[in-house]
Amino acid sequence: MISFSRPACVRSDGRHWRAAGNWTVPVHSPSGFSIWRILSRPVKRAGVERHVARSGAASRIEKPPARPHLAICEFSASLRRCDLTDSGYNTCRCGRVKFEQPRGVNPNGNERALMTKVNRWLTGKKIDPAALTPGIGLTDLIDEVFSAYNAARLREACQLFTHRMLEPDVTVGMTLSGALVPAGMGISTFIPLLERGFVDWVVTTGANLYHDAHFGIGLSLHRGSPQVDDVVLREEGVVRIYDIFFDYEVLLSTDVFFREVISSAEFQREMSSAEFHYLLGKYVAEREKILGLRRKSLLAAAFRCGVPVYTSSPGDSSIGMNVAAKSLEGNRLKIDVAADVNETAAIVLEAKRSGGKSAVFICGGGSPKNFILQTEPQLQEVLGISDKGHDYFLQITDARPDTGGLSGATPSEAVSWGKVDPEQLPGTVVCYCDSTIAVPLIAAYAMSKRPARTMRRLFDRRTEMTERLQNEFAAAKARRV
Repeated sequence: MISFSRPACVRSDGRHWRAAGNWTVPVHSPSGFSIWRILSRPVKRAGVERHVARSGAASRIEKPPARPHLAICEFSASLRRCDLTDSGYNTCRCGRVKFEQPRGVNPNGNERALMTKVNRWLTGKKIDPAALTPGIGLTDLIDEVFSAYNAARLREACQLFTHRMLEPDVTVGMTLSGALVPAGMGISTFIPLLERGFVDWVVTTGANLYHDAHFGIGLSLHRGSPQVDDVVLREEGVVRIYDIFFDYEVLLSTDVFFREVISSAEFQREMSSAEFHYLLGKYVAEREKILGLRRKSLLAAAFRCGVPVYTSSPGDSSIGMNVAAKSLEGNRLKIDVAADVNETAAIVLEAKRSGGKSAVFICGGGSPKNFILQTEPQLQEVLGISDKGHDYFLQITDARPDTGGLSGATPSEAVSWGKVDPEQLPGTVVCYCDSTIAVPLIAAYAMSKRPARTMRRLFDRRTEMTERLQNEFAAAKARRV
């Protein structure tokens, strides 16, 4: 090899070869073995800057031909081809990572030299983490130690959410499925995300909101054990959600609270689930205030932050059951599911038409996952409005993709439905992990690296956004005639 010296070292983050500040080019000795020499002096030949190595074996020097160099972006795992004849930088499709051109500049000219050939699959960061030490920070642990398997997917999820989804122009929707709120995640994780402007709208199961009300009206849930006799628990009036225990009276007291609230005059009409939950949040927030509680209820936090909260199946929870019970007494409350479909589609359309992007953060799967993703087929397929799909897709799930269930469906499969922009597949991550483990880590990582964003208060803009949806639908319909 012959090395073209550079006065400044190139990046040493593992994405490119580096040889003590020198770019190297292959030169073979007469014996057939490659040798390494450092350039000693430039020589002018036919108007071209060349270098001569002080080695008897390295007597033949050839200017290497320009050829493309492949590099892999560690963040998005996408390939970029850099042309050595170009100058400046090449940017990866992810839009964040820049690859420096592999070039060598001699002290007296601008002759380019070819980098040592690198296997394109071996350009990722070398696995060589530092040993754990007492007091290691969360971000260092995730960035440096989580190197492979689902630890690596969790690292990618943290980086995707923090560095790309939380850019100022991105509207972030989050889904919640599974009993996340009863596990305390509303208090520990989701409320802080809303208050920092990290989540702009939510789709959740009604069960999560029903159990959220327990905390907001002063009722308690407790840690327990799954290794118990459920017959004994039933006899002693204890309800179990795996390893969460609470008194049966918690359910009865919460039912009474909801029936009293929805009996008030402002609930005697048809409304979207977002408006229903906003009004519920107002009452829960008032109960928190009376009881001297702070930041215990997700419903109350969404009310304060102007974050619309939708449920994809309003009847599938104890809240829906109490609404149904009141209807037997003549209560006129109805949840307008068509309004839910149109309002959520309008949110995504507004994100795109305002020059921004749409991101989905899916905790679990199930009906909320489909409801947030179907916004794009609603725009493209049903309404005929031109769009390409969500820009960022982040899912935490334990569901397999091979059983055909939606919970395990991959973002690449979602591309075939128009739910995810195919050009944005590098901006997708699926981490196979329990949401109660992964989501708090992702949230804490983001809070450590990102300042709070300005709240979008999308609930206050529902009418305006829906009008835009109506106008674009009418225009698309006119074009089809």
